[in-house]
Amino acid sequence: MSLEPVLIAGVWRQARNPLGAFSVPQRRRRLILMAGRGFRIHLPQATGESLSVRMAIGDLPVAGQSGDPAHDHGESRSPKVRKLIRCIPRDGGSRMALGEANQLECHRRVDGFKDVFGRMAWDDPAPTITSGSVNPSKGRFLHPTEDRSITLREAALLQTFPATYKLAMNRGKHPNARFVGEAIPPALARIQGMKIKEALRRRLVV
Repeated sequence: MSLEPVLIAGVWRQARNPLGAFSVPQRRRRLILMAGRGFRIHLPQATGESLSVRMAIGDLPVAGQSGDPAHDHGESRSPKVRKLIRCIPRDGGSRMALGEANQLECHRRVDGFKDVFGRMAWDDPAPTITSGSVNPSKGRFLHPTEDRSITLREAALLQTFPATYKLAMNRGKHPNARFVGEAIPPALARIQGMKIKEALRRRLVV
């Protein structure tokens, strides 16, 4: 039995265009390979729409008072860490602005991880949303102006999950953060799926 060849339309590497060009409000690189057995699947074209943190989460109610468990879960930090977070400049600020003397001891021992305990900027895309996005020690995951990390709801919206998507909070905060962070952003998955659908339709017509 012979198999039809797999035809690769091409490999699109996210090098020049931010993922925001695909309606995802993140600075994120992706490699996309679309292939079909005996037929081509064309690569998605950039939408050209650049989204910011403000556009994704700026109109949410105050965390802790929203009635949404994915936005009201809160966080527990030591007094030392809470003080550090309060001192980090608003709207895109970094812990590096505080000087070495004001860093946590663990940060003074290494030269790197400079985004850790950084704030997102309202009018820029977010950094890559990962499974650690509700923990400021994992990256630039502090809210632009509030003294906290982003919530699960904010992380999900930055990943382009629908605002009505219900997270199973009985699983706990961190399993949900992993679920959200490891997902392909739904907005990107949608345009990929549309290209696959188009290719299958063309194949059936032929």
